[in-house]
Amino acid sequence: MNVLLINASPKTNGNTAIALQEVQNELEKQGIETNLVHIGNKDIRGCIACNYCSTHGKCVFNDIVNETAPAFEKADALIIGSPVYFANPNGTASAFMQRLFYSTSFDKTMKCGAAVAIARRGGSSATFDDLNRYFTISGMPIVSSSYWNMVYGRLPGEARQDGEGLETMRTLGRNMAFMLHAIQDAKEKYGLPEREPHTMTNFIR
Repeated sequence: MNVLLINASPKTNGNTAIALQEVQNELEKQGIETNLVHIGNKDIRGCIACNYCSTHGKCVFNDIVNETAPAFEKADALIIGSPVYFANPNGTASAFMQRLFYSTSFDKTMKCGAAVAIARRGGSSATFDDLNRYFTISGMPIVSSSYWNMVYGRLPGEARQDGEGLETMRTLGRNMAFMLHAIQDAKEKYGLPEREPHTMTNFIR
């Protein structure tokens, strides 16, 4: 089993990296392979609704989004970590997630998902909620922890002082490993849930 971790912070070794490392360490202790991709220092533009991906199977902008898509398809879970900017995920995280989920047509049902928010003070809950919406529209179970997945720190390295936040990350890693094993067992026994043909209903016709 494999978990894809996304670091959306512009700082390679900042507080987001510290938080994700705690999760990654626990996953690997539980025998889960991990793949950490740092996107926060990349130039990632937003979706332009051109629908190129619907006919070509990839985004029109050939950048880290297209590079990461095969790893996402292979992975059994995705964890996205973002610093909080104005009570939201940073622009890089939002652009990446929008384009990654919109441009990939493979079935994401029962891949696990988790969001991690890192803040100086406020906005963590809104960021956490925002990122989780990508999972809930895709049939991806959200893995919970002992608290909302938040770690606090302003200057690089300060996250190490947030004992409860790091505990939350470790618990997330253990819970993620448990969910992955449970879903693997269930898929072998029952298969994936049946899916109906999609019915798209517009409010204005």
